[in-house]
Amino acid sequence: MGSPAADATAEWYARAATRDLVGHSALHVAWAAGVAADDDVLDLLVRLPRERRQPSLIFSVATWLGAEATDYPGFRTWLVENWPAVEAAARERRTQTNEVGRCAPLVAALARIPGPIALLEVGAAAGLCAIPERYSYRFGDAPVLGTGDPLISCAVDDPGLAPTTLPDIRWRLGLDLHPLSAADAGDREWLEALVPLDRPDRRERLRQALETARYDPPRVVAGDALDDLADAAAAAPADLTLVVVSLGTLVYLAPEARAAFPAAVTAVGARLVTLEQSGIADRPAGRVPAGRFVLALDGEALAEASPHGDRLSTL
Repeated sequence: MGSPAADATAEWYARAATRDLVGHSALHVAWAAGVAADDDVLDLLVRLPRERRQPSLIFSVATWLGAEATDYPGFRTWLVENWPAVEAAARERRTQTNEVGRCAPLVAALARIPGPIALLEVGAAAGLCAIPERYSYRFGDAPVLGTGDPLISCAVDDPGLAPTTLPDIRWRLGLDLHPLSAADAGDREWLEALVPLDRPDRRERLRQALETARYDPPRVVAGDALDDLADAAAAAPADLTLVVVSLGTLVYLAPEARAAFPAAVTAVGARLVTLEQSGIADRPAGRVPAGRFVLALDGEALAEASPHGDRLSTL
């Protein structure tokens, strides 16, 4: 048995291997399971502050620094040999996955809101999900919407969940603690490293979205999702319908900030679209099992969704 910090970190990685990363990346599942049983690697991890030991962050930093898609023994060898660089980067970097597949549920929710729309995304990273109308979509067997790249596919078990038009977005802004830009080569490299090496489908989709945004990137400003929401919202044109969007961001807020967020959105006169784990932003609680993702509008659950937006299911 190791130190309390090492034991807690082992439990974190074991949970990631058996729940959090399942369906996300078989490679990361294998790495997490290996770390959970590796006392020497756990002793390295506990040198970091707790929030910097996050499995996805460590694996993304390793990928960014050159780790390859190997089995755990190969990854372990690389990690130990390169630990000083990994530790330094983990103290500076943060998970900022810009999963453009989540634009499919977003488009489905925005179709229920009268436009034209002013879109304000919190936790926007490089804002790739703030430009959903620039991409194209295939919802089930419905005709393709849009003509841009990438083409984002989303399975639906009810044709009524599929939108028939793209949103009319005339103003947009992203809010992020550490903004990224699709126009910056270094930011593009980091965003790609956040996608697991064994998910070439998601990596290619990201590359296409980055290319679409590269020469006209959405504006993302530095700010806290709760504390700076009102100032960001005040910049939106008054004649547009303001929609605040959170796609897997609220889970990172402190519980008290998360609880206060819906009221803050209401206070700025905005609608709220969320794609979050069940119980974080949807009501009534318990409609969808814990841990699964829910697409919600103003707190009302619209559909169950996959974490990366490639499926919408009726409740």
